Amino acid sequence: MTPLQVAGAIPDDPTLVSAGIQVLGLSALAAGLAALAAIIYRWYAREEIPAWLATLVGAAGVALYLNAIGLFQRAVGTGATEIFDPTTVFVNAVTLGAAVVVSPAGRAVGDRLTTSALAIAGSRQLDTDVSRIVSSVGRVRPVELPEEPGDIDDIEGYDPVRPATKEELAGKTLLVPRHLRGEDLRERVVARIKEDYAVGYVDLELDSDGAVTRLGLGRRVAGIGTTLAPGFAAVAVQADPGAGASAGDAVQLWRRVEPDETGADADAEAPGVGTAERVASGELRAAGDDVATVILDEADVAGLDPEATYRLLTLPTDPGAEREFTSLLRAADETMDVVTVQAGSALDGAVLRTLEATVAAVRSSGGGIEPIPPRSRELAAGDDLYLVARPERLREIAGLASASSGDGAGR
Repeated sequence: MTPLQVAGAIPDDPTLVSAGIQVLGLSALAAGLAALAAIIYRWYAREEIPAWLATLVGAAGVALYLNAIGLFQRAVGTGATEIFDPTTVFVNAVTLGAAVVVSPAGRAVGDRLTTSALAIAGSRQLDTDVSRIVSSVGRVRPVELPEEPGDIDDIEGYDPVRPATKEELAGKTLLVPRHLRGEDLRERVVARIKEDYAVGYVDLELDSDGAVTRLGLGRRVAGIGTTLAPGFAAVAVQADPGAGASAGDAVQLWRRVEPDETGADADAEAPGVGTAERVASGELRAAGDDVATVILDEADVAGLDPEATYRLLTLPTDPGAEREFTSLLRAADETMDVVTVQAGSALDGAVLRTLEATVAAVRSSGGGIEPIPPRSRELAAGDDLYLVARPERLREIAGLASASSGDGAGR
């Protein structure tokens, strides 16, 4: 017998037994409605239904029955005056109170059932844990992210992500294929966080069981400013670059100079004929219609006329190696950092081949810089290492380079 059938069989005489049946039957109805609301909400939004909403649905269902069915039957029947009877009012109030109490339980049951079903079906993301049975027999395994936003770190050397991003990630449970282990599992979780939450850089550490031990986030810096070398500036000019010109080409800016601007005798020149003057040399970064963005020396920028129209001459030279390195580094997961070898550290006396990172250069304690040093080079206290690696690897090497790491840990 359904809760509605039980409630419909309640006799008009509000005896203790009938009142108890009403409370139990309508409480079960409230729990069922809350569970149904939790199932629909989890399926549609992939999130747990708010407690207040589930309680509202359960209590509203009971209130609808009491008002639309129970009181209506009494009003049109022989006992219309019983509507305001203290016993009737008390029983209805107890029924509503019981509905409010049991609705959270129905919410929890419905959400758990839907979570398990979605996990078995191969859903990609949930914001709650899955049952142990589902984790054992399903095609996926859960990876639980830190519960609190404060437990998600900022990656040193990168701009921090928005607080809203950390709040959105906190407590999430990502579902990944069950067969993934080790580095494959880490890369899959990192890719999921980057794609689903628009995070530029992710520093993730997992233990042997796949549990998250550290999560750090960094924002990929957009814009052209971070790629400019000291003493250079980006400026937009009215220009018409060649059809084959593209970002990175070396260009020259030329402008037309009329005879009256040069101070020459106008009669010595044919009418309407001027000369061309080279204004500056730089690098083309972008072009759209008749506007081009050019990287110039700061001293040359001051001599540009904002009202003038320039012609761009593309030179047959390759972009500088530093420009290529900067553009590649911005698009990669790796970053560059400088680590100083301290006396008595694990790296004091070690050789470069022991480092799991790319060593772009070494600055010795004497001040000399050795680019692309051999892997057999021995390190000494005071050496500055210019490393290219992932943030977690740079953090490990920085720990080995500190004096507290011990004398022989890294040799």
